Amino acid sequence: MKELTKIILKSTKEKSLLRFHPWIFSGAIKSIAGNVSEGDLVELTDNNGKFLALGHYQIGSIAVRVLSFEKMIPGYDFWRSKIEAAFNLRKALGLIDNAETDIFRLVNAEGDFMPGLIVDIYGGTAVVQMHSIGMYLIKDQILKALLDVLGNRITAVYDKSAETLPFKAAIKGENGYLFGNHSDLEAREHGNRYAIDWEEGQKTGFFIDQRENRILLQQYACSRSVLNMFCYSGGFSIAALRGNARLVHSVDSSKKAIELTEKNVSINFSGTNSHQAFAMDAFEYLADIKDSYDLIILDPPAFAKHNSALNNALQGYKKLNQKAFEQIQTGGILFTFSCSQVVTKENFRKSVFAAAANAKRKVSILHQLSQPADHPVSIYHPEGEYLKGLVLYVT
Repeated sequence: MKELTKIILKSTKEKSLLRFHPWIFSGAIKSIAGNVSEGDLVELTDNNGKFLALGHYQIGSIAVRVLSFEKMIPGYDFWRSKIEAAFNLRKALGLIDNAETDIFRLVNAEGDFMPGLIVDIYGGTAVVQMHSIGMYLIKDQILKALLDVLGNRITAVYDKSAETLPFKAAIKGENGYLFGNHSDLEAREHGNRYAIDWEEGQKTGFFIDQRENRILLQQYACSRSVLNMFCYSGGFSIAALRGNARLVHSVDSSKKAIELTEKNVSINFSGTNSHQAFAMDAFEYLADIKDSYDLIILDPPAFAKHNSALNNALQGYKKLNQKAFEQIQTGGILFTFSCSQVVTKENFRKSVFAAAANAKRKVSILHQLSQPADHPVSIYHPEGEYLKGLVLYVT
């Protein structure tokens, strides 16, 4: 094994690695023995020089993302075995070669023990996002492994890392096809069809993590008046219409999102009179809709991406949910979510509790929701459970 730059941790800071946590924060580092650049493979040792792990170095609060707790150099075979393990998990979940659903997450970063890498599948296209320079530098190995494992199941691989690589890094990513090329695509989720815009859309093109929650909503939607806030491409709106909702209104501040929602409604329910979409600010729309809806979905973008914004985020969730509680019909159902990683389940629930109390409504919890099984959470990395949701009955 070639000599790697060693990063020596302060005394006691090795404890997280002994619990197999995949991150080392910059404050845990005592010294660096040698030169190191962002993206380099480095060796982590304790204060006495004992080997602990290998990982990708990066500039920032998270200084090292751990790849292995064994002393070895990760090469192509290492990455192929990781991607094959992720593939086998999705196969066990019934997501491989599924006639009704060909939208799923193949690689979920730390949840699949590949920190810094996301791979989403839309029909025959794999969309990859690297969140670290280390992963970006080995993208050729990742591409080869994807093609070897997935075979003829995919005809294109699109790299959408420009938005996700560290903004202070010297290397700047460029979005584009690593394999194959663009084709107009409709992908399927539980039989519903969606136009996916992975080139210009948010994230990798679709919010896959709400798949099972959309099915649950479909079961509650029959004959209800549904409001889908922050609708983006209309996933919850399609589910509500499929569940025979009486009417569905979709709201998003982005006109492009509204156009995409209307396109997806047309694909699935051509000529329907049960749906309308509005390009408006959420709080403005919620200001005066009293008794118009008996099922409301609140799925906002992340209110906090860092701990420094946590308090403001919690106030934002409280304000948003209070508006919904004040406006929803008696006997109504509220689906409410947070996708902010730094907001814990407990903090989110407390914000919603405060909102309910301020609105003076009686509220019962029907379901506590999270991300689906193709977004697994490593038991050693609880931060990976970023999606929190509650289904509430309001009287």
